[in-house]
Amino acid sequence: MAGLAPTFGRGAMTNHWVDIKNADIILIMGGNAAEAHPCGFKWVTEAKAHNKAKLIVVDPRFNRSASVADLYAPIRTGTDIVFLGGVIKYLLDNNKIQHEYVRNYTDMSFIVHEDFDFENGIFSGYDEEKRSYDKSSWDYQLDEQGEVKTDPSLQHPRCVFQLLKHHYQRYTPDMVERVCGTPVAKFHQVCELLASTHTPDRAGTILYALGWTQHSIGSQIIRTGAMMQLLLGNIGIAGGGMNALRGHSNIQGLTDLGLMSNLLPGYLTLPNEAEQDFDAYIDKRAQKPLRKNQLSYWQNYKKFYISLSKAWWGDNATAENNFGYDYLPKLDKVYDMLQTYELMHKGKLNGYICQGFNPLAAAPNKAKMTEAFSRLKFMVVMDPLVTETSEFWRNAGESNDVNPADIQTEVFRLPTSCFAEEDGALVNSGRWLQWHWKAAEPPGEAKTDIEIMATLYQHIRRLYQQEGGAFADPITKLYWPYARPEHPTAEELAKELNGRALRDVRDGSGKVVRKAGEQLSGFGEMRDDGSTLGGCWLYAGSWTEAGNMMARRDSSDPTGIGQTLNWAWAWPANRRVMYNRASCDSQGQPFDPSRSLIHWDGDKWAGADVPDYKADASPEEGMGPFIMNPEGVARFFARDRMAEGPFPTHYEPFESPLGYNPLFKDNDKATSNPAARLFDDDRAGLGTVDQFPYVGTTYRLTEHFHYWSKNVLLNSVIQPQQFVEIGAELADELRIREGDTVKVSSNRGYIKAKAVVTKRIRGLDIDGKRVHHIGIPIHWGFVGVTQPGFLANTLTPSVGDGNSQTPEFKSFLVNVEKV
Repeated sequence: MAGLAPTFGRGAMTNHWVDIKNADIILIMGGNAAEAHPCGFKWVTEAKAHNKAKLIVVDPRFNRSASVADLYAPIRTGTDIVFLGGVIKYLLDNNKIQHEYVRNYTDMSFIVHEDFDFENGIFSGYDEEKRSYDKSSWDYQLDEQGEVKTDPSLQHPRCVFQLLKHHYQRYTPDMVERVCGTPVAKFHQVCELLASTHTPDRAGTILYALGWTQHSIGSQIIRTGAMMQLLLGNIGIAGGGMNALRGHSNIQGLTDLGLMSNLLPGYLTLPNEAEQDFDAYIDKRAQKPLRKNQLSYWQNYKKFYISLSKAWWGDNATAENNFGYDYLPKLDKVYDMLQTYELMHKGKLNGYICQGFNPLAAAPNKAKMTEAFSRLKFMVVMDPLVTETSEFWRNAGESNDVNPADIQTEVFRLPTSCFAEEDGALVNSGRWLQWHWKAAEPPGEAKTDIEIMATLYQHIRRLYQQEGGAFADPITKLYWPYARPEHPTAEELAKELNGRALRDVRDGSGKVVRKAGEQLSGFGEMRDDGSTLGGCWLYAGSWTEAGNMMARRDSSDPTGIGQTLNWAWAWPANRRVMYNRASCDSQGQPFDPSRSLIHWDGDKWAGADVPDYKADASPEEGMGPFIMNPEGVARFFARDRMAEGPFPTHYEPFESPLGYNPLFKDNDKATSNPAARLFDDDRAGLGTVDQFPYVGTTYRLTEHFHYWSKNVLLNSVIQPQQFVEIGAELADELRIREGDTVKVSSNRGYIKAKAVVTKRIRGLDIDGKRVHHIGIPIHWGFVGVTQPGFLANTLTPSVGDGNSQTPEFKSFLVNVEKV
């Protein structure tokens, strides 16, 4: 989300799984789809078999995806921006861009503020003490009417096109080889294949996952890939896209419903402490168009917010209390995962509810996590299984060597049901909400998460009502219309998320378009006067008066390109390819008629998909296809949306095998991300290359599913024992043989595991130095039926991406020695 939304206006996978089969070129980078998404990888093999697609894999390891690739290129972990920046330079230098697309559908012609600058790795406005930027110079120039100034000729020295060309001048093939370790010849092959999709009759897609997100520059890596796709005209088309592969079937649903610490459902945002004024809060987010005839759909923010407030507080959300705005917390800072555990570690947090999460295994620096948990008064763990987190206090030997007598934290385990033991919807990578039905009752005392949370709420509300308490209204005045207050059903919640009319909803002429009590047909029916209720505006349309759209199972595909619009339901508005207006030229006709998604038929937009556009806006009006952006176009220049700068720039991992940034060697401030999340104690805990000379990187195995399936006997038989992957060259140097037990250590701790000696990881020549990677699967721990092992995050540093605060799990320094 943090990389795509500033570029396109939304942050999810642009296309969908089945659409991968339409691609001519597939780039897997920052992920390993064959290993981590084996079912979805079917569509890669379909593209290769039936569409003669070429598969490119760029990864530090020759992995399972690479084993079936047409081209594999090695890369040092954490250097993806240099690689992709080099591709951008290649496309610009060789005129391999889709000109009509770039000219009409991006901000290349926009003129940037005169004060904006970039010098020696740092953008204008940097405050070294605060580790953050004043972004006031990161904007377009506006005219007297508040509209952005442009130069259609792209010759103005301050236009985005010229600034972009200048920014990536240093990202030469030689620099790619120096920094990434990718041979120049191999890099050129990748560039040529990717560049082949710049013509309208060819499509290229990118598949990525945590290999891009789990870096201190992760959001900017994703931005760079998105910019490359824009140059090629690969966004909004069948077979194209930036396809973020979610690692769990409902991670997409989790983010949609606002479970990030600063979000509300539907990607609405919590106010900051300074935002006490409701109208100012709305005005800042309801962005007005920056050009004539643009839609800027976030103008409807107030409708979405007020419908949400009515779902939460019902009749208690009124104009007098700003529709519950006065009930919302106002953030003094972002309380993300790293911030929460930092407060816990400092003894500033007393209690913790851990729901469907194993943070001792999934958060960085296990030693810090253990100390943090030990300073709590209580911890509540909601999970179907025993986890390392629920057992953090137990001495499990060397892999969890703690003294239970010293840990006074009281741990409560509340056993939950598993997904197969409840009804509901799962939201997959492609934004499809697919309803599933209960297959069995949960065992023993297990209850659904819904029942547990509802029961807790009933008790908490009763205590407030009986005993009072500071600012009780947000709790006691919640709207709770469920037939069984202690156990709302999935169906009740799904209908609430969709939304309904509280009073008759009328259009501009006064005609009733939705009667009171009826389910909304879509978010276009939401109003800002309190007459509609909706728990997540993006899900409006998922359960209408026609019934449960998520339960549909019609697989008919009239076009043959995988547009099965009557199978389940996708947000937003059941459209399957976002930004699909960009698949057509300025006259509204498909760039590639053989893969047509929509077209202008003279009266409206029609075709194989739901138009991501105003249905009756004719091409002559000039409305841009990126309707969530106030510009109407996609952004190469991210304005004030990114913590590190409006153009992606390479910064080294915080534990770098070089200790400097090869692009800005003489500027220490630009070695690592100058705006990343890093607390003082965590900075002191960073290791250096003289003590830890190798690069560790974590990854997943097909045979295990996170930390869950190590409780399953069959999975444990297939992958029973913890191992790390070591290249044959390094193993020879260290006299390590296949099957030896090795100790892998970082500045935070160590793990012991069996050595798998392989030629799949090879040493890379980086700026005159030989660099070796150590591959560390994440799935082991001291709980389960696999042979007991160590948590991989014993090794990882507490460093967060500057935008998402995602930890840097994919690049850190380690040492390896034979036990």
